[in-house]
Amino acid sequence: MRMFSKLMPASTLKLVISCVGVLALVLLSGFTLFEATKAEVVFIEDGKEKTVKTHKNTIGELLADLDINVGEHDHLSHNIDDSIKNGMEINYIKAKQVFVTIDGEQKEYYTTAATIDEFLKENKLSFQEQDDVSYTKGDAIEDGLHITVNQAFQITINDGGKEKRIWTTGGTVADLLEKAKVEYAKDSADKVKPALDEKVMENMTVTVVRVEKEKDSVMEKLAFSTEKKEDSSLAQGETRVLSEGKDGKVKKVYEIIKENGKEVSRELINEEIIEESKNRVVAIGAKEPKQEQNLVTLSNKKPTSDNNDASSSETNTDTGKTFTMTASAYTSTCNGCSGLTATGINLKANPNMKVIAVDPSVIPLGSKVRVEGYGEAIASDTGGHIVGNRIDVHVPSKQAAYSWGVKTVTVKILN
Repeated sequence: MRMFSKLMPASTLKLVISCVGVLALVLLSGFTLFEATKAEVVFIEDGKEKTVKTHKNTIGELLADLDINVGEHDHLSHNIDDSIKNGMEINYIKAKQVFVTIDGEQKEYYTTAATIDEFLKENKLSFQEQDDVSYTKGDAIEDGLHITVNQAFQITINDGGKEKRIWTTGGTVADLLEKAKVEYAKDSADKVKPALDEKVMENMTVTVVRVEKEKDSVMEKLAFSTEKKEDSSLAQGETRVLSEGKDGKVKKVYEIIKENGKEVSRELINEEIIEESKNRVVAIGAKEPKQEQNLVTLSNKKPTSDNNDASSSETNTDTGKTFTMTASAYTSTCNGCSGLTATGINLKANPNMKVIAVDPSVIPLGSKVRVEGYGEAIASDTGGHIVGNRIDVHVPSKQAAYSWGVKTVTVKILN
């Protein structure tokens, strides 16, 4: 500059300096005027506020200038074609992607809501208090958020005959009972249906049957029998009681199974004779009647063979013996019973067949008999407690056996 000033006259130099100053002033004034004509707007992006000065005419141009591409689901407070006005406030929120899985079925959402509560309301999603959800109310929405919901449904639990409804979101029967605080015997005494490992489903009914085992001791009469003895000192047809009979006592122990307090089965598991019965002894006349001889005058002829017998004796026409016996009842439907008698009759196939169990030393197997109050039957079976003057009559059911009980009956052998 100094060299340049040396080459120029002083007057010329002053003129040049004046021109440069004027030009600089013009440029400064132009720049100031340019800046002064910019519109000033407040731009809020995802909650963050900043002031922007721009000469852009529309909001779309401003967004492009800010390198912002408004997506389909984004929120913009104005239309992109709206004109820029000084002092205006523009709010822009970029949408976030949210995945919602309900009972295993996933759906994709986009939202500008700030919290999960706002998002659910925005999309008309509502869930019950009993549903299993992966979020907490008030949680903030984050891009790529996954919300999982297992919707609850009701199950009926029949606990020992009493029903109640329980909300659940799934799992096994065992899980359901644990949640409902329903206790049961895990030693398989109580019955649970469906099985504990089965998956629960809507409208299912889970049944818990309370099973109890009890023992019942019963003292029963052990009826005496009548023992008959032939007495040759008594005439036929006469009887004499030699000793009166006396009933004994037998203690029977039954195992009773109850389901929900009601008896469903009763099984004899032990039998003990506490006092033996004493037989009634009766003497039966066996004295032969005197035979009258007819004196016949014989001729000189040789007697024929028809006249060889001078007398004849009477014979008893009874077909069999008669006993007074203790009679209990049994059935082929008991637990563990094969249904086959000692002689091979299948009682399960013939539940109404009249059969009695006997002591073969008293009544031979295969004998046809008539039992008082029971009818004609076949002596076709035996039993561990059937000893002496004791029989068991076969009936078709346990209830019939209970109804029969223990009786004193007359038994006659028919063949």
